[in-house]
Amino acid sequence: MGDSVQWGILSTGSIARSFVKGLEAVPDAEPVAVGSRTQRAADAFGDEFGIPRRHPNYAALANDPDVDVIYVATPHSLHKENSILCLKAGKPVLCEKPFTINRSEAEEIVAVAREAGLFLMEAMWTRFLPIMYQVRQWIQDGAIGEVRMVSADFGFGSTPGRTKSRLYDPALGGGALMDVGIYSLSFASMVFRRPPSRVMSMAHIGELEVDEQAGMMLGYDAGEMAMLFTSIQCGTTHWAHIMGTGGVIRIHPPYWRGTTATLVRDGKETVAERPYDGNGYNCQAEAVGRYLREGKLESDEIPLDETVAIMGTMDMIRDQIGLKFPME
Repeated sequence: MGDSVQWGILSTGSIARSFVKGLEAVPDAEPVAVGSRTQRAADAFGDEFGIPRRHPNYAALANDPDVDVIYVATPHSLHKENSILCLKAGKPVLCEKPFTINRSEAEEIVAVAREAGLFLMEAMWTRFLPIMYQVRQWIQDGAIGEVRMVSADFGFGSTPGRTKSRLYDPALGGGALMDVGIYSLSFASMVFRRPPSRVMSMAHIGELEVDEQAGMMLGYDAGEMAMLFTSIQCGTTHWAHIMGTGGVIRIHPPYWRGTTATLVRDGKETVAERPYDGNGYNCQAEAVGRYLREGKLESDEIPLDETVAIMGTMDMIRDQIGLKFPME
């Protein structure tokens, strides 16, 4: 790897576009190659972002010698296949969240990466925002005492019945839980640093057989609780709260790309502002570049074992709400 991290972009959808736009704010990283299912799509994406190397299939991208690391941005149902393809070609991988369809698939990718000695990370970009570093520091310093409760939500309105949308396609791992519920589940995992011991869930499964909204209550072995909800039927508040025995941390909306948090303690409020350049995706890209230069094989902010455990929690939730995907 030279002075600049050379990124390969696997897929040309909206998330891939957001990631490449984020790379514009990373001085030592650049997208040098893109892979799509057709040459036409790869060329169009390359023209849009000035990416020189355009591949008509994912295997060609995975084997491009000029690529240092690959960002996998395909639909959820393809993450395992595409990530393993890249890893077996000797490429480190940043895979979009949710990492896979289920825990079994996550374990399979992780096993391949560890056997090959290659870097692998779930692209939970919220973990890398400057405000989240401040929040974690407050918790570590005991600023709110012992953490006892967490609440978070992420929902937006969409058009039910859009059969062409991946959101409503079970074959692509559609639904609220997989698309945006993962943010709140990952947030709770970040705070409590372990998986829940109990899960209680409720959801509305729509006509297209995906969850259109869901609520989850997670219980932990010391009695802590997390209350989370998600929707693709309606917008939600996008707040996140961490409540402890000595105070509260409020992450202002939308918490999943936030810049502001308030610490409430002893009747006093301390407001932290942590703006960032770019669209936020650049923060995780910077971290990946740093890890690669340091020779690390996984992230400190979201270790692979935690990613696997989160997928296990999602399996439990889906089992309770009766959501099973065709490929399972």
